[in-house]
Amino acid sequence: MSNKNTQALSDAGVSIWLDDLSRELITSGSLKDLIAEKNVVGVTTNPSIFAAALKDGESYASQVEELAIEGTDVDAAVFAITTDDVSEACDVFSGLSRATGGVDGRVSIEVDPRLSRDTAGTIAEAKKLHAKVNRSNVHIKIPATVEGLEAITATLAEGISVNVTLIFSLERYREVINAFMLGLEQAKENGHKLSHIHSVASFFVSRVDTEIDKRLNAIGTDEAKALKGKAGIANARLAYQIYEEQFSSERWQVLAEAGAKPQRPLWASTGVKDPSYPDTMYVTELVAKGVVNTMPEKTLEAMVDHGEVTGDTVSATYADANQVLDAVDAQGISYKEVVEQLEEEGLDKFVVSWNELLGTVRTALDDAGQD
Repeated sequence: MSNKNTQALSDAGVSIWLDDLSRELITSGSLKDLIAEKNVVGVTTNPSIFAAALKDGESYASQVEELAIEGTDVDAAVFAITTDDVSEACDVFSGLSRATGGVDGRVSIEVDPRLSRDTAGTIAEAKKLHAKVNRSNVHIKIPATVEGLEAITATLAEGISVNVTLIFSLERYREVINAFMLGLEQAKENGHKLSHIHSVASFFVSRVDTEIDKRLNAIGTDEAKALKGKAGIANARLAYQIYEEQFSSERWQVLAEAGAKPQRPLWASTGVKDPSYPDTMYVTELVAKGVVNTMPEKTLEAMVDHGEVTGDTVSATYADANQVLDAVDAQGISYKEVVEQLEEEGLDKFVVSWNELLGTVRTALDDAGQD
């Protein structure tokens, strides 16, 4: 039996993806249980998730030992370990993928974040990851940097499905949608079936509040503090407005008639950072048809326990959302400065996590080699 709260969220048109993956989650059967009981229909990963899994998981020991015996270098070992996890998770979700025509049942794996400013390197890595995982329901994750936009287009043009990550600004989101449509137009020219290509655009939510709240606190007035916890949701709601506009355009209709599926908005960074906020607010305040919400386990469990779904909480809110961002601007807080800072910090965090992952695997390889 599905949980009533997560079922209500699914019924409202939100696809629930888990923002977590480990080999233990797969081999223990816990991932299957989440699908059966909590309406989880996909998984996203990132370097931070893999670093945590490798650090804490005993289930990687035998593979690490084999890789050590073979003399595998650390980069190749990380590639082998992470792609194996994603391949196995794709297999767990294969039935869901078939049942939804590939829309759900998807698992994401990210290109090496050290390549985020390297267009050619990102394209090459995306192809390599796609070939190694070798599952139709994998998403290759590419950050929405300026350099990443061209890589997104080129990867889609090869018929490879893409999860565009680290989107903070409305302007960049428009550029991401353009890169997506351009990729599909090129894929069509290249002879790929558009119905087989899928994409999501990961729009980050809570990190926007974290940074803007910090600046509002520094201002310190009652008027400033009254805006805390509002900008992230307002920003995401206005992204959905852009989604509605762009995917009802004439340009999109041409692609849709050729079998293309829209690039769905995905709400990322949905765990609440400020404990004074409701722990499900980045879920229940962003309910709209055709979106994905990727939740860390803690947020999913909160939703299971007490999340209340009251229907669409996005579509009728655009005027209010604009007022929130205007009010933040009136406090002297630069939206452009905030989103640019968040992108840089996001990339830096992923590189730090990737280096942590490399360090963990290097230590494990060294230990295995000494046994």
